[in-house]
Amino acid sequence: MNKESKHKAIALFSGGLDSILAVKWMQRLGFTVYPVFFATPYLPPERAIESAAMNGIKLIVRDISAEHLQILETPVYGFGKYMNPCIDCHGLMFRLAGEMLAELGADFLISGEVLGQRPMSQRREAMNQVGKLSGYKYLLVRPLSQMLLDDTLPIRDAWVDKNALLDISGRGRTRQLALAKELGIDFFPSPAGGCLLTDASYSLRLKDLQKHNQLDNENLHLLRYGRHFRLNPTCKLIIGRDREDNANIESQGKRGIYLDARDITGPVGYITCCEPDEESYSLALSIFWFYHRKAPDQGYIVIRTGDKRSESFVNKCDETTVNKYYITT
Repeated sequence: MNKESKHKAIALFSGGLDSILAVKWMQRLGFTVYPVFFATPYLPPERAIESAAMNGIKLIVRDISAEHLQILETPVYGFGKYMNPCIDCHGLMFRLAGEMLAELGADFLISGEVLGQRPMSQRREAMNQVGKLSGYKYLLVRPLSQMLLDDTLPIRDAWVDKNALLDISGRGRTRQLALAKELGIDFFPSPAGGCLLTDASYSLRLKDLQKHNQLDNENLHLLRYGRHFRLNPTCKLIIGRDREDNANIESQGKRGIYLDARDITGPVGYITCCEPDEESYSLALSIFWFYHRKAPDQGYIVIRTGDKRSESFVNKCDETTVNKYYITT
């Protein structure tokens, strides 16, 4: 390890290999680094928390849902393939990290971005746009690619020796894997995963919430789980796919109506409003019963609303109707 530096950095930390490498490389050079993960309902922190713990990294997690939802309305640089406003997202995160500099007593910002690795957000032009949006372009250092990038204040003022940084570029991972071995990094998640805004089905469900002005905390957290059906402009039905879905729907839903089959084991259902109109309510029950594949065409459903319990005898919905209301690609 090099001599400890008096300068400190805040790192944008995703939990992926590149962000681990950026933190570990700067620590090896003697810098104190404060890794931060910015969480939203569609960018959950679990993977980053595990990755940090497995690599001896003390992670700060901050929820930025309110700020991030604002950029989803009209991102300056638009969306990627689905609802991922990657350039605006990175710009926001650097801005929020910059606003934490005084709080943590840090001097500059780093990330694990690699020039040319991601076609939307890590082109040279895009990286400049990210810096401009953040308002902290002059304090950004990207250790894995900084030898290929313009000097910023930490380098010009010799807080960081540019010759000690790296010149990785492109979409391959050969150099990163070699560097991980050199630094003794054994655990890192696969490149896939992370932001749910890059998922087609999730993005479609999110657009549905946006269209119906229902981007509140409960609806956003439920968006990750189960099958979703739009019953009317104010109400949805969610049906679990497996035990994990069922458990998460049970824990996240607070204000709606829960559905269970009375006599057989099956998925949990959740109607997102507590007083649906009669037509939507009947539709929800029949769609719910449809997903009990081995059940007869008719059966009893237990309805739970808070501490109240009741039962209803229902007919199984036909598949054409199910598909009509199903929010899916």
